[in-house]
Amino acid sequence: MSTAPAPTWFGQPKGLTILFLTNMWEQFSYFGMRALLVYYMTRELLIAQETSSFIYGLYTAFAYFTPIVGGTIADRWLGKKRAVIIGASVMAAGHFLMAFEPAFYLALATIALGNGLFLPTLPSQINDLYRAGDPRRPWAYNVYYVGVNIGGFLAPLICGILGEFYGWHWGFGAAGIGMLAGLAIYLAGAKYLPPEPPRAEPEVVRASRGSGRRDVILLLLAIGLAVTVFRGAYEQIGNTVAFWAGSGVDRAVAGLTIPMTWFMSLNPLLVMLMTPFLLARWKRKAEAEREHSPLQKMAIGALIVAAAYLLLALAAALAGDGQASWLWLAAFFVVFTLGELYILPNGLGLFARLAPPRFGATTVAAWYLAIFTGSLTAGLVGTLWSGMGPAPFFTMLAVIATAAAGFLILLDRPARRIVAGADDANSARPSADGPKEGDLAQSI
Repeated sequence: MSTAPAPTWFGQPKGLTILFLTNMWEQFSYFGMRALLVYYMTRELLIAQETSSFIYGLYTAFAYFTPIVGGTIADRWLGKKRAVIIGASVMAAGHFLMAFEPAFYLALATIALGNGLFLPTLPSQINDLYRAGDPRRPWAYNVYYVGVNIGGFLAPLICGILGEFYGWHWGFGAAGIGMLAGLAIYLAGAKYLPPEPPRAEPEVVRASRGSGRRDVILLLLAIGLAVTVFRGAYEQIGNTVAFWAGSGVDRAVAGLTIPMTWFMSLNPLLVMLMTPFLLARWKRKAEAEREHSPLQKMAIGALIVAAAYLLLALAAALAGDGQASWLWLAAFFVVFTLGELYILPNGLGLFARLAPPRFGATTVAAWYLAIFTGSLTAGLVGTLWSGMGPAPFFTMLAVIATAAAGFLILLDRPARRIVAGADDANSARPSADGPKEGDLAQSI
């Protein structure tokens, strides 16, 4: 019987489609609730703006910190599938709790705790769908990343309209229903997912700490530091870039003003449009044996983001005390999104690829910890906005992104050696971490 895999989405296994759709609905619920949060606190709960902003920042930071604990729990005790199911159920409960004003803080804590179990364990299952040398494996994370952006694109439109026009609790309820939809898809498609790997027993943990995997851990720490620096510039898209777009950009077209949120929706829309073409390009380069290494792609992405900020610096400089055309802002989002697709999905895929045996969820959680530290760094960088003009500030962001690219390039040579060693070790190891693609052929 043939063991050729049956292609589905972009030539990937059906299990990836299940993970993609589950992630899409989870992101719909998360971004749907987040789109309403500040408005709900200030308009409905009558919480002061300063306090609301603090609560919002604390919640979003906590949501990216809990995966470290949740990933460890999944690897040591629950297992990946059970952690996803429990995490999704807890998050859905939290979203529905948002419908009750006295339970507001309990609801936020519940969502963040459920997210800690769900967020690292879902993408850590992608790696187990492929053999170690499968060239399509890194591209799978770009496909997965599209799910993030479809959910992020739809959430403000659906949950936002329901919340603002029909009542806040309708918007929060829609977010909860989205989470349940993701859970239902995950359960229905469980047969296409890899079987549960063995738990990381205490003696395995000790052996892993004393093994030759220290080079992997050091590499991941170094990449995490580079990503933290990069996010100091990247995360300005929702901070200082939004400030400048509100006051420094002429958004008038034919007598109408383009809403600022329409520009923000360009980012997830462009991710969906660009990803198929980018994957096709990488496939052609791989077939010609000219594909860049993961860290080279990440460095290219950081440089492209740097170019996007230089575009804004030029626009601000040319505008002077006036306003720049909205076309500059649209061009910025096109270039910015292209860079994002080079660096962020490849970083997530590399963390999953280098995960030590039986520590997949914990290692992926470390990627989200870099998002946490990077978001804090972006907050510190953003405090410089008021003391600098737009052009110098955007130039500084380009320098920050370029510095991250330089750091990633320095890591490329040792990373290639470490990745090759990890792939060889995974190829030689029995399929304890789940079946590979040939083993799943009959069910796919």
